[in-house]
Amino acid sequence: MTVACNDQNQIAPSMRKARQGGAHVLTFDSDANPQSSQREFFVNQATVDDIAHALVDEMAVQVGPDAQVAVVSSTATAPNQVAWLASMDAYMKSKYPKLKMAAIEYGEEKQDLSMEKATTIMNVYPQVKGIWGITSVAFPAVAQAVERAGKGGKIAVVGLSTPVEMKQLVKKGIVKTVILWNPIDLGYLTIYAAHAVARGDLKPGATSLDAGRLGKKEVRGDQILLGPPMKFNNQNIDQYDF
Repeated sequence: MTVACNDQNQIAPSMRKARQGGAHVLTFDSDANPQSSQREFFVNQATVDDIAHALVDEMAVQVGPDAQVAVVSSTATAPNQVAWLASMDAYMKSKYPKLKMAAIEYGEEKQDLSMEKATTIMNVYPQVKGIWGITSVAFPAVAQAVERAGKGGKIAVVGLSTPVEMKQLVKKGIVKTVILWNPIDLGYLTIYAAHAVARGDLKPGATSLDAGRLGKKEVRGDQILLGPPMKFNNQNIDQYDF
């Protein structure tokens, strides 16, 4: 069984029950509480710090190291969002201490609400120079809100989404860079890892997994790492169809 979790604690009892019933359980994309869920491995698209640092570095390139910025996220309980935001905050404080977070808003994975939150940020904080959209719903929604406000090129929009979803916004110049992992590869690695666990080929203490066409992937503790995040821009975005 493989699960992507919206709340790391809510699903844990069901996962633990599945484990006690003899099923192998892994998580991918966003993790459950490893202790209470008893899941065996987490297939991680990239480390939390890799993603957070890529988001912050790209924003700093676009707005400079001394600017006011904001975030539209999904929910306050999504484990990947919570972890990314904490890492982004720590990284900003250490590398870009003059990059100031004006607001963090939550669009609850709803397009209209995410657009509304981005519009509110622009209205309440007119000095904001950049907005992150750190979900595949929030990122295009923020970009569309910036476009509708006539602030394309004036407010940078950086985030996580698929190349297909963001392609037209990149072509228009509303978005310069899209950050993501390859979700096809993440799905492939997840199934490959689950099969390896079920067969007994992947056990606690392993340091690598031979993942078919993806080659050898690092296993760090109980996490299987796909690799560093990818960046898509006007030069390469047409090469990807996911």
